[in-house]
Amino acid sequence: MNKILVEVCVPTIERKYDVLLPVNRKIHQIIYLLVKAINELYGGCYMPTTMPILYDKLTAKVYDVNASLIDTDIRNGTELILM
Repeated sequence: MNKILVEVCVPTIERKYDVLLPVNRKIHQIIYLLVKAINELYGGCYMPTTMPILYDKLTAKVYDVNASLIDTDIRNGTELILM
C-alpha cells in the first residue's frame, strides 16, 4: 500500500474531506497538496496566508512538517485537522 485514507477537517471553511495521502511524501508536501486540492474543490476561496498546520483530531498532536508520512502515526481512518 502506498496510500492512506484519512479524514481531513478544515474548520475555517467548515468542511470535511476523505483523502488518500501518499505515504512516501513529507508532511509539508502533503499540506501543500491538501491546500491546493481544497482550494480547487471550494471554488478558489480557500487561500490561507500562512502554511496551515496538520493536527491529529483526537490527540491534538502537531505533525512535524519535515517528517515523512510513513514515519508518523497517521494510518487508515485517522482524523486530521488542517488549520
